[in-house]
Amino acid sequence: MNLDENDSNQSCYFFEFGLMVTGETEAEHLPKLFKSLTKSGICTFKVLRRINQRSPITSSKKHIKMVGSGKTIPDKDEREIGITARKYLSENPCRYLLLVDDLEQDRVSQAQQVFARYRLALDTILKGQKERASVHFLVNMIEAYYFADSQAINAVLGTSEIDYSGDVETIPHPKNELKKRYPGFDEKKHGGKIIENLNVEHVLSRSDTCASLRTIFAWCSRVLSKYPDSDSLEESQTNQYRLQDGQLSEITKQQLNNI
Repeated sequence: MNLDENDSNQSCYFFEFGLMVTGETEAEHLPKLFKSLTKSGICTFKVLRRINQRSPITSSKKHIKMVGSGKTIPDKDEREIGITARKYLSENPCRYLLLVDDLEQDRVSQAQQVFARYRLALDTILKGQKERASVHFLVNMIEAYYFADSQAINAVLGTSEIDYSGDVETIPHPKNELKKRYPGFDEKKHGGKIIENLNVEHVLSRSDTCASLRTIFAWCSRVLSKYPDSDSLEESQTNQYRLQDGQLSEITKQQLNNI
């Protein structure tokens, strides 16, 4: 099936979300984060590939080289991000793509530029189908969200944690924090089990926290709202994730208007 600008108007009764990720834990376990969405029976999540984190292109030599060769994006962005996305989306008009990057504390100041680089790679290659792909951040990394659902941590590690009182997306280095409290913590082995136990509805139950994570679920919910007769489903998800009154990421929320 060829990528066609009219494909997005086709009625979909089952949605496939492909994930591009930058983290090791995410590469193995991120689809589990969306289990509350897959319970609807109308969607699935699958990791397509792991890519290296991208940083803003600040080198003038790189810019000059790209301009001189008639390119707007680096070859590796075209190959690894754009072409991968195009191939995946072209095979089924009911497929959507999420590129999910960890936004560690030392990269927060570059978030807008990093977002722009990912977004440009997708927009350049996907052209008329660019609205079927989105870019999101886990802040500061996926381990942050464990602290918003202490029961998930305790069930796996046998600890006695309580929910973090503030916004977990402000924890400087959640992975190191976990290792301090539980020295034997293995980010993939234990992390996968914690994600499996994680109650995302609880994590997003406070309207003033987890703006970036909520934006991911808001985007997926917008996609699923295309399901025929989806009124009750959309209302349920709005209540589940505080989509109506909850904070959203100032950087990534712009993509919600493009679906």
